[in-house]
Amino acid sequence: MYIMALNCGSSSLKYQVFDADTKEQIVSGNVEKIGSDDSSITQKYKGAKTKKETPMKNHNEALNVVMLMLREASIDMNEIRGVGHRVVMGGSKFASSVEINNDVMREIEKWRNLMPLHIPASLMGIESARQMLPNATQVAVFDTAFLQTMPEYAYRYAVPDSWYRGLGVRRYGFHGTSHLYVSKRAAAMLGRPADQCNLITMHIGSGASGVAIKKGIAVDTTLGMTPTAGLMMGTRPGDVDAGALLYVMEQLKLTPEQMTKHLNKDSGHLGITKCFADRRDVEENRESNPDCKLALEMEVHNVKKYIGAFMAELGHVDALVFTAGVGENDSYLRGKFCEGLEELGIKLDAAKNEQALARLDAGECEISAPDSRIKIFMIPTNEEIVIVEDTLGIMNKTYDANHLKMQYSFATMNEKQK
Repeated sequence: MYIMALNCGSSSLKYQVFDADTKEQIVSGNVEKIGSDDSSITQKYKGAKTKKETPMKNHNEALNVVMLMLREASIDMNEIRGVGHRVVMGGSKFASSVEINNDVMREIEKWRNLMPLHIPASLMGIESARQMLPNATQVAVFDTAFLQTMPEYAYRYAVPDSWYRGLGVRRYGFHGTSHLYVSKRAAAMLGRPADQCNLITMHIGSGASGVAIKKGIAVDTTLGMTPTAGLMMGTRPGDVDAGALLYVMEQLKLTPEQMTKHLNKDSGHLGITKCFADRRDVEENRESNPDCKLALEMEVHNVKKYIGAFMAELGHVDALVFTAGVGENDSYLRGKFCEGLEELGIKLDAAKNEQALARLDAGECEISAPDSRIKIFMIPTNEEIVIVEDTLGIMNKTYDANHLKMQYSFATMNEKQK
């Protein structure tokens, strides 16, 4: 029996097929540039990579191509008994993963206007999967679910109460599946139950977010109602004065759609450097390009400020965790994020940090100095295994909506750590 994990982006579709018994990945693939004439699919199976270029107008056509590629890899479609869908927004309604039915679809649909790039893609992906795999259990795994334990004083904005009551204007946070996974692994590395750990988890990639975790549950996050708040990112600005945005809209006569594009596609590192969104390019040019140097200084300042804020909020911190593309592979920025925090109990081991690169198969590891009061971990994230285990749990009726009680296979120490 197989479980499929589907992640539909605005113009992309990532998929993985897992063996339900071993939890091992059998096939993985990525569809890019959906809606363009030069769209393509790349699939990995048994160590071999296959790439095909074929026009795919929408996610329905993309999923048809995925099914064809899976058949070519000898995957029996009848053996795909569950499909877990990453859904970026679940609002206040969903604090856990759920089996998808028409009521769930209607709830997801409500967030279309707030998430115009992600929600339509997710809905189309779900509908297509329901049609193509009618006998499979369809499960929604929400990016926002892990963050729904935040107390009201942390998720409310100081805006008119009617905005919150009538429009749902509040902090939701995102990347929750990633933060859940690395928090469980960090607890295992500390050798303690998750509900006895205070953590700061930093998911830093093209998109970025930090979460304060107290006794195993999220109590605050850098992100807000949308993914544009908090930390500076590749093309998103992070925190910006709302009044400044209104001023720019008025002066440049921008529509909400135009401002949405600027905040999501034209800001962050790209906005400052005017040419680079990828941290690797920004770092490569930091000595010769003052804008690149400034962009990195801004991000470092931003991250350190939130680490300090979360430390004040938690009172006691057991570990600081870095994950996602930058967090897993950028030793330079990790070093800068921790620089000067020694008095707060955060002391990096430079040699360990240099070697801790997920792209070189370093695996999860401790990168703090022996005398660091707070442990520092690099943990490669694995959102797909969370999706798979939530889907299996719902199928087998063993799923617990309280993630502290859910028996995740990855929430235990591995043999090396023992």
